Amino acid sequence: MRYIIIGAGAVGGAIGGRLAEAGHEVALVARGAHYEALRTHGLRLMTSEGTRTHRLPTVDGPAALGELRPDDVLVLAVKTQDSEAALEAWGPAPVAGGGTAAERLPLVCAQNGVESPRIALRRFRRVYGVCVWLPATLVEPGAVSAAGAPLTGILHLGRHPHGTDETARSIAADLEKAHFEAPVVPDVARWQYAKLLGNLANAIEAVSGVLTSEEGLALFVRVRAEGEAVLTAADIAYTGEEEQKRVRDNKIRFEPFDGSERGGGSSWQSLDRGTGTIEADYLNGEIVLLGRLHGVPTPLNELLQRLANTFARERRAAGSLPVAELVRLADEAVAFVQEERAPRP
Repeated sequence: MRYIIIGAGAVGGAIGGRLAEAGHEVALVARGAHYEALRTHGLRLMTSEGTRTHRLPTVDGPAALGELRPDDVLVLAVKTQDSEAALEAWGPAPVAGGGTAAERLPLVCAQNGVESPRIALRRFRRVYGVCVWLPATLVEPGAVSAAGAPLTGILHLGRHPHGTDETARSIAADLEKAHFEAPVVPDVARWQYAKLLGNLANAIEAVSGVLTSEEGLALFVRVRAEGEAVLTAADIAYTGEEEQKRVRDNKIRFEPFDGSERGGGSSWQSLDRGTGTIEADYLNGEIVLLGRLHGVPTPLNELLQRLANTFARERRAAGSLPVAELVRLADEAVAFVQEERAPRP
């Protein structure tokens, strides 16, 4: 199978680079300065084992690849806010022998959140969800750091909305040969919702920096509790922390190639690069949506969603809001909701 990585940034670049190292045929899809760097200099993939440069076919859209092949696998690794545009571009792409990508090819959503597989299923017949545990950073155009060791990542994989098949098992086998663990599970959404709860911290990191202070960690506990209450009210199953811990079991340690400290997550990176967009609508915003549907107040996640979007839109510096100020705003948001819901005399 040939893997076409739609969005060869941090996660997509790490997956594509590792697959290429394992001998698989890979094509990268990127845009802007990253696209130019990949085309000119190749993908520079940095891991705890060292730095390697992979000169892989790189395009900015399906037309540049020509007719797709029946054995192609599309790996969607853009941020969720960019999924619709990517799917609109790639869905109608013709496949050799007849039909389109949306009709014939598997689409693997290697993204945070739970929304992209749902979006994709409107267009693509064969959609696979992935729960992405993969510490990776787009260091600069053309350069990706994947600092996990001994495994680069753990990628639970399954059909969306549920089930498994031979294609999922074939993809997982390729990933297993490329420094990943890739369990094929019939309930991948359960793992994705668990990851969503962890990703509620992304907006905290984005606006106030990496979570290291007691204040910041305590705030995340409150934000996560909102998320858990919402999932319970919506009767949505998610993997418990003990089960996740057993699966990880020290399989991914942070071993940066240059000895640096851990940087911020994907949302922090969006602000740091000044992209103008952020994925908060599909992380904290997913909890807000479910809360509104099921009558559960979510003032903390609403606040984080609003702040993250404001920071992205106004291109404010990542981590520039002091944690103490964020906690003050959070307390005010909760107090306002409590007052609003209090019985009136």
